[in-house]
Amino acid sequence: MAKLEDLAERVDRLVLRHQELKRTSALIERQLLAVSAERDSLRSRLGAARARVDALLERLPADSIASVAPPKESPP
Repeated sequence: MAKLEDLAERVDRLVLRHQELKRTSALIERQLLAVSAERDSLRSRLGAARARVDALLERLPADSIASVAPPKESPP
């Protein structure tokens, strides 16, 4: 009978472990969703910032851009 009790105890531990792993998996899935949403938001903000910088660069006079850009090499 001891073997049956040992087996029942092992099954109980396995069930508990399974439930724990399911909870952990659900938590990780929620964290992944949150991190993915944050990544998407940061990508969007980066795109908007790039667009603003590009718009500001377009407003600069051409000679201002030339003074900031490295000089072009003349052909030999």
